[in-house]
Amino acid sequence: MDKYTMRKRIIAISLNKKRFLSGVFLTLLATVVNAQLFPYQQAGLPVSQRVDDLMMRMTLEEKIAQIRHLHSWDIFNEQTLDKEKLTAVVGETGYGFVEGFPLTGENCRSSMREIQEYMLTRTRLGIPAFTVAESLHGSAHEGSTIFPQNIALGSTFNPELAYRRACMTADDLHAQGMRQVLAPCIDVVRDLRWGRVEESYGEDPYLCGIFAQSEVKGYLDSGISPMLKHYGPHGNPLGGLNLASVDCGLYDLHAVYLKPFEMVLRHLPVYAVMSTYNSWNRIPNSASRYLLTDILRDRWGFKGYVYSDWGAIEMLETFHHTAANKAEAAIQALTAGLDVEASSECYPELFRLVKEGKLDESYINTAVRRVLTAKFEYGLFEDPYGNKHAVSGGMHSTRSVELSRQIAEESIVLLKNENNLLPLDMNKLTSIAVLGPNADQVQFGDYTWSRDNKDGITPLQGIKALVGEKIKINHAVGCSMMSRDATGIGEAVEAALKSDVAVIFCGSSSASLARDYTRTNCGEGFDLSDLSLTGAQSDLIQAVYATGKPVILVLVSGKPFAISWEKEHIPAIVAQWYGGEQEGYAIADVLFGKVNPSGHLTYSFPQSAGHLPVYYNHLPSDKGFYKRPGSYEQSGRDYVFSSPEPLWAFGHGLSYTTFSFDEMECDKNIYASGDTIKVKVQVRNTGQRTGKEVVQLYVRDLVSSVVTPVKQLKAFAKPELKPGEQKEVILKVPVSELCLIDKEGNPFLESGEFEIQVGNASDCILQKQVIGVGDISVAAVSVSSMKQNQVKIGTGKKITVRGVVRDVQATPVEGVRIYSMGNKTELAVTNKKGEYLLKQVASDDVLIFSKEGYVSKEIPVEGRSVLNVRL
Repeated sequence: MDKYTMRKRIIAISLNKKRFLSGVFLTLLATVVNAQLFPYQQAGLPVSQRVDDLMMRMTLEEKIAQIRHLHSWDIFNEQTLDKEKLTAVVGETGYGFVEGFPLTGENCRSSMREIQEYMLTRTRLGIPAFTVAESLHGSAHEGSTIFPQNIALGSTFNPELAYRRACMTADDLHAQGMRQVLAPCIDVVRDLRWGRVEESYGEDPYLCGIFAQSEVKGYLDSGISPMLKHYGPHGNPLGGLNLASVDCGLYDLHAVYLKPFEMVLRHLPVYAVMSTYNSWNRIPNSASRYLLTDILRDRWGFKGYVYSDWGAIEMLETFHHTAANKAEAAIQALTAGLDVEASSECYPELFRLVKEGKLDESYINTAVRRVLTAKFEYGLFEDPYGNKHAVSGGMHSTRSVELSRQIAEESIVLLKNENNLLPLDMNKLTSIAVLGPNADQVQFGDYTWSRDNKDGITPLQGIKALVGEKIKINHAVGCSMMSRDATGIGEAVEAALKSDVAVIFCGSSSASLARDYTRTNCGEGFDLSDLSLTGAQSDLIQAVYATGKPVILVLVSGKPFAISWEKEHIPAIVAQWYGGEQEGYAIADVLFGKVNPSGHLTYSFPQSAGHLPVYYNHLPSDKGFYKRPGSYEQSGRDYVFSSPEPLWAFGHGLSYTTFSFDEMECDKNIYASGDTIKVKVQVRNTGQRTGKEVVQLYVRDLVSSVVTPVKQLKAFAKPELKPGEQKEVILKVPVSELCLIDKEGNPFLESGEFEIQVGNASDCILQKQVIGVGDISVAAVSVSSMKQNQVKIGTGKKITVRGVVRDVQATPVEGVRIYSMGNKTELAVTNKKGEYLLKQVASDDVLIFSKEGYVSKEIPVEGRSVLNVRL
C-alpha cells in the first residue's frame, strides 16, 4: 500500500468517526429536546395520544375556548389589528377559530400571522387557531382571483375544473394565512325562488356529490381544510325563503339532500361540516341529534367537528323558539352534536352550566377532542403558518386567472340557436348593439369581495377587446333590474335600430360579502316570489325585438328565470350565469365563435314560479295524471292553460357542432349486488367544428316496492371531438347506486329490471337498454311461459262491440285508439263522450285501447257485445 492510499484511508476513517459522533450527538440532542416537549408537541406520536395528553392539561375555560370563534369585530378596527383588544379578549386562554372577513388579502397576510403567533407564544398551551375564510368561488378577500360561481362550475359537467379551482384558490388562501375554508357548498337545490341557488352545483344529488368530491380533493391536496355545507335538508325552503324549513320525508332526506354529504364523507378525510339555520321535521337542524350524531357520526363514521352556521345556535332561542335562553340553546346544540359556535354567544354559558351540574363536561370534552383531532391531522401544530403549501408570487397568479377564464368559457350554455344565428360572423357585421343592465356591469355572484368593474371584465369590455375597430358598437343600458322605470328603453331601441344585430344582457345582481348589499336581487337573503325577469327587463327585450333586428339574449344571472315569451320569440338565448372576473372575455369568445359552447344545464328552467318544482328527477305521479296540457286556444288538464313541462330541462345544452350517439352496449345483462355496470357508447362529431359533448347516463327503476323517480343521473363524461371524429365513451355505475331507502333511512338493493338511458339531456335520451339486477329468474320464466302458450287469435265469429272508455275518475276519454291484436289494424277512435262502435270484430279477438299519456289496456272480446273500459 503506497503512502497516498494509506493517507486516504486515514482521512476516511477520521471522517467516518466524526460523522458517527455527530450522529450520536444529534440523536442525543433530539432525545433531550423531545424530553423537554410535552407528548402533544411531539409530531411522531399518534394523534389520539397527542389529543389525550393535551386535553389532560387543559382547564375547562381553555376547552370551551377551543370550540368558540374569535371574530373580526372583536379585535380589528376597520383594517387594523388592535393588539390591545386581542390581548384583552384572548388572554392566555386561546381561541379555536378566527376570521377576518372584511379584511383585504394583504391585511389578512400580516394580521393572521400575528394572531397565530399570539396563539402559539402568548397562550398557556400554545394551541394554534384555525384561520377561517369564505371561498365559495375564490377567497373572499381583496386581491384574490374571482372564479365563476358554483352554478357556472356545475354547468361545465367537468369535475376536474372543480379540483383545479380549489387548488388555485388554495394558493390565494395560503398567501393570506388561511387554513380552514367554509366551502364547498354542496346543497341540492329544488326551489328556484331561493336566493342561494347560485351557490350550488345544481338540482341533482349525484352531480352535486361528484363535484363536491373533486373540490374537496383539491383543497386537501393543497393543505386547506374544507368544510362541507350546509349539512341537512336545506336547498328546498318553504316558499323559497331563506332559513325556512324544508318539508320532506325520510326517503328524500337521505336519497336527495344528504346524498352529496355521504358521497364525500364516506370516501375522503374531511374533518369539518357546517350546520344549517333551518329546521326539518319540526327540529332545528343545528339541534338535531338524528342528523348530527345518529347519521353523521354513528352511521357514516364522521370523526371531525360540526361548525355552526353563523348565529345558528342563538337562533334556537330567537328564531326557532325551542330554547328559552342562551344556556338552553347551548345545551340543545352541544348535546345534539354541534361542536363549534360561530357568531353568537351561547357557549360562554357552558362553564356555568358545568359548575352548576346542569351539563356533563363529557359533552364539552367530546367536542374539543374533535376540534383538536382536526388540528393535529391537518398539521397545524407543526406548520401553523401553512409554509409547507405556500407558493411564491402571492395572490392572483396568471395561472389562476387563466383557469377562471377556462371555467367561464366551458360553463356557458347555449339554450336556443334558431337558424344558427350564433356564432356571429365578424366579417358580415358592421355594427352591433350591446344592451341591458348587465352589459357593462360585472356580476361575480355572492361571496365575493367586489362588485366593481375595475376588478373584472364586463361583456361590453370583452366584445370591444375582441372586435376592436372592425365593428361599431352601440351601447345602452336600457333599464334597471331593480325598478319598473322604462325611460331608458327608447335609447336602447335607437341603438338597436342603428345596428345589424342586438345582444341584450339581462339577469340578476348579487352582493359582495360583508361589503356591498345594495341593488341586489339574488344571493343569500335575496329571495324572489316571481321568477320573471325583474324590473323592466322583459319590457326592454320585447321593445328591442319589435325593431325586427336579430336579437340574442344573454342571461348573466345566479338562477334560471321564467322566460317563456323570450323562448318563443328570441332566436338565440345563452345562459352565462356568474362567470367570474373573466366573464366578458368568455362571452365575447362564445358569441363570435372563438369558443364552442359546451355547458349544459344543472337546473331546469320553469315556465313560471307557479310551475315549481321543476326538477327533472320527479316521481312518475308528479307531472300530472291526465296528460292533456292546455292553452287558451284549447283548454286542457294538467294544467288547464299550460303544461307542467320545463322550458329547458336538466342536462340541456347546444353546440355549434352536432353529435351522434350509437351502439350503446352494457357489458352484461344481469348484475349482482357488488358489480359495476359498464356502459359503452360510440359518440361521433357529425358537424364542422371541434366541440365537447356531455354524455349523460340515467337509470329508471322499472318496477319497485316504493315510488322512484322517472330517471336519475348516475354517470356522465365530457369528451372533446374533432369534426368527423368518433370516440368510445365508457360510463360506470356501481350497482349500489341503484339502492332504495328503507323506513330507517338505510339503503337496500331490490332485485328487478332497470332501464339504462344515455343521451345529451334528461329529456333527450338517445339510447336505451334494460338490464336485470339480482334474482329476476321468476319474472324471466313467467315471460317465457307466456310466449310458449300463445295461440292464434282473431279467427272467431264476427260480432258488433260497443262501449265507453273512461278514466279512473269516470271521466269520458276522447281520442282513444282501438286496435285489433288479431288483425293488427286500427278499428276506431272514441268520440267526445268516450264512445266507440266496432262492427265485424272477431269474437275471440283481443282489443288494444291506447292513448298517449294513458296506460294501454288489452281486453279479450270473449264474445261480449259491450265492453266498457277504464284507462
